[in-house]
Amino acid sequence: MTMLSSGFELSVDVLRQRQNVKWGKYGADVLPAWVAEMDFAVAHPIQRTMERMVADHDYGYPNRGGNHGDGTLVEAFSNRMKSRFGWEVDPSLILPLSDLVQGTFSTILALSDPGDGVILQLPAYPPFHEAINSTGRRLLAHRLHPTEDGWRHEPGSLAKLVDATTKIILLCNPQNPTGRVFEQAELEEIGRVAIERDLVILSDEIHADLIYGGAKHIPIATLSPEIAARTITITSATKGFNIPGLRCGVLYFGSAELKARFHARFPARVLGSPGITGIDTTVAAWNHGQDWLEAVLEQLDANRHRMVNFINAELPAIRTSLPEATYLGWLDCSRLGLSGTAHDFFLEHAKIGFSAGEAFDPNGHQFVRFNFATSGRILDQILGRMADAVRSNARG
Repeated sequence: MTMLSSGFELSVDVLRQRQNVKWGKYGADVLPAWVAEMDFAVAHPIQRTMERMVADHDYGYPNRGGNHGDGTLVEAFSNRMKSRFGWEVDPSLILPLSDLVQGTFSTILALSDPGDGVILQLPAYPPFHEAINSTGRRLLAHRLHPTEDGWRHEPGSLAKLVDATTKIILLCNPQNPTGRVFEQAELEEIGRVAIERDLVILSDEIHADLIYGGAKHIPIATLSPEIAARTITITSATKGFNIPGLRCGVLYFGSAELKARFHARFPARVLGSPGITGIDTTVAAWNHGQDWLEAVLEQLDANRHRMVNFINAELPAIRTSLPEATYLGWLDCSRLGLSGTAHDFFLEHAKIGFSAGEAFDPNGHQFVRFNFATSGRILDQILGRMADAVRSNARG
């Protein structure tokens, strides 16, 4: 097995010393491959920013460049969108916030009412389900289906879901957990349906920096002024730069009217704002972390191929496809003949902590989500444990 190495890989011993949820949920005999966090050291500009704040005891109300810290975040986001995606954003339509899930909940609460429909791609990130179900909205499942080219919607299926009380399309692009990057024609169909049926698009684009090969991320709000006017984009540096605990992101409203509708129910003070550690490290990531990100993407690219090639060769009963983005694999284990869930099987028999498929789709008990953002050595150990458990189960 090929052992990859890099300047940012962390050993199991170092990872287990951390007081974080990924490595703290399970016992010491389990290798975690679940929550969306990378087993890598952060970029030097981020670490230097944190070290400077600690050295200076700089924990007060921020004043960066003559304005509040939010101003530097707004500027960094604007520059990042222009340089990465050719997207000219209006700084007055940016709303900094600390928690992206909070942003999802607040948008659904602000722009729909109990009983209204919210369209969601399935499988989908579990908090999206929660944001719809716990607020009394109706989840309208827009299912992705496996094809030779990855997970896709059936053409024309979106418009059929819309009824008289549908208000929002919740889009995740790049898609979590399948790793799809939606193509322009797919996004244009979403935009067309939203315009024709007067829907708001809430587009979670948090994985947009984690794209491989020939795939290209297209912010849906860039397709046309009409689509932008009904789109709220939510994103941050937390996934691409591995700083989820620093709690910082943005909502971007595609029009002043949409922002006014949102604030009519949710004044800005209700959401709070990110702390200075989140602001300064996000600015450092977006402004100075690109070299680190490119090195990480090389590692993740090798890891995704390693994962898929190994499964195809050694575990052909497990079906998966090469992710176009993210560091997440979506594994269909339904042909293994398991008596329980795939998650429980691998936890018990392989000592691997995957994300349970049923959290992403009520019908997903035979799926797991595989976080492959780790060192080559740990990845090889996980794959080896998977193979041993599956072969032992087949011998029965």
